[in-house]
Amino acid sequence: MITEDIRYIGVNDHDIDLFEGQHQVPNGISYNSYVIMDEKIAIMDTVDKRKQTEFLGNLETALAGRTPDYLVISHMEPDHASSIQAVVERYPEITLVGNAKTFPMLKLYFDLDTSRALTVKEGDTLKLGRHELTFIMAPMVHWPEVMVSYDSFDKVLFSADGFGKFGALDVDEDWDCEARRYYFNIVGKYGMQVQALLKKSAGLEIQIICPLHGPVLKETIGHVLEKYQIWSSYGVESEGVFIAYASLHGNTEDAAKKCKEILEKKGCPKVAIADLARGDMAEALEDAFRYGKIVLAAPSYDAGVMPVMADFLHHLQSKNYQKRTVALIENGSWAPSAARTMKGMLDAMKEITVVEPVVTVRGALKESDIPSLEQMAEALLA
Repeated sequence: MITEDIRYIGVNDHDIDLFEGQHQVPNGISYNSYVIMDEKIAIMDTVDKRKQTEFLGNLETALAGRTPDYLVISHMEPDHASSIQAVVERYPEITLVGNAKTFPMLKLYFDLDTSRALTVKEGDTLKLGRHELTFIMAPMVHWPEVMVSYDSFDKVLFSADGFGKFGALDVDEDWDCEARRYYFNIVGKYGMQVQALLKKSAGLEIQIICPLHGPVLKETIGHVLEKYQIWSSYGVESEGVFIAYASLHGNTEDAAKKCKEILEKKGCPKVAIADLARGDMAEALEDAFRYGKIVLAAPSYDAGVMPVMADFLHHLQSKNYQKRTVALIENGSWAPSAARTMKGMLDAMKEITVVEPVVTVRGALKESDIPSLEQMAEALLA
């Protein structure tokens, strides 16, 4: 129970191996849904069809014999919307509530009659009794049809995918880490649109946030809003350096680890490091956004750069990576090409500063390479 009238009817999924078919979720994921019990009853979104049976059971228990009046559709992504048809079949008199972009998208997934649907726009309200929902459009956070809803009675923001995180609700873990990884991999490209939503919600008295993934937020709302302000403006969250490396035979790895040692000796407060080929790409992306400075270390490969580094840089560009200082380490036995290739990819990103010198290692790391690494570290920390 969230409040006296708002019940949680979502589910945990510990069976899933990859969220969206690509992101590792070792602690599972939650698909959140809520029901507002008033004179009129509103269901706030559904869940992934993977957990549809459990969800329908939770809904039936919460309704206690009553019939729901509305199903509010905040977001049409299947992990929230793929049980809509099951709800309509069980409660055929229910009114679907969405915006002008919701229902054309609904028809892409279901053959449903939407003639009785209620189409709402920015600022429209839905009176349930003592609860009244105000609808706020949030396009591209992170799909075009997304909207959030504000309940003025309990002062609850139903925030769609905003303020969500990876991890099931029965797992005790730090919110920041998995919320950050979730944000930059799911929503990160759309910082400007998140900023617009933050501005719209700034005038609301919000005591509870009910996202579609992750825990209901109460006492930590101030902290969460502060994080979202930093993340959506592409600001620096933590002082330090992130080293992302790829290595064919261990020599570039040696250079990356030596760079970490040098940075720490020069007083860098935090140096995070990741092997892109063996680590979680989503976590590497998270750390790239967390810190203001990054070292990219990779060998030359087929007159370019090792593919896993190219993939990482493509991920950064696709998520609108910007406002960062970058240092480059390349390795090449006969025709070094990694730095040129990495710099070319970085040139497509906004407000990226590449420091000099670029360090070129030829084969194994040698004592003669250390002065260049020292100079690069000093330039990066300056």
